[in-house]
Amino acid sequence: MARVAGVDLPRNKPGFIALRTIYGIGRSNAWEVLAKAEIEPRKRVSEWNEEEVARLRAILEQEYTVEGQLRAEVQMNIRRLIEIGSYRGMRHKLGLPVRGQRTRTNARTRKGRRKTVAGKKKAPRK
Repeated sequence: MARVAGVDLPRNKPGFIALRTIYGIGRSNAWEVLAKAEIEPRKRVSEWNEEEVARLRAILEQEYTVEGQLRAEVQMNIRRLIEIGSYRGMRHKLGLPVRGQRTRTNARTRKGRRKTVAGKKKAPRK
């Protein structure tokens, strides 16, 4: 099993798909990295030799911010927004959607489960 950037890549998948399991590597970056490492993108990870894996590791370490380093950077950016008291920082702090989505309905992913509030009872009509 090829271990790159602290992640075990799935052996049975083609390289351009397997690389996406690394945090910070998406569709276009996967193709770009494989081109730089001179690895056939559709070649399965199980067919890679040690030399190809070593080239891939070297490129990811030198040119890309991935996994733990990227996660730390993102967290620092969020912390900075909260500290300066920006609108986006306040939304992060309150656990609400940050990018302008509506909250009257939906937004359950950010807000969590519904907290039901007991409503007023209607007075009986005379």
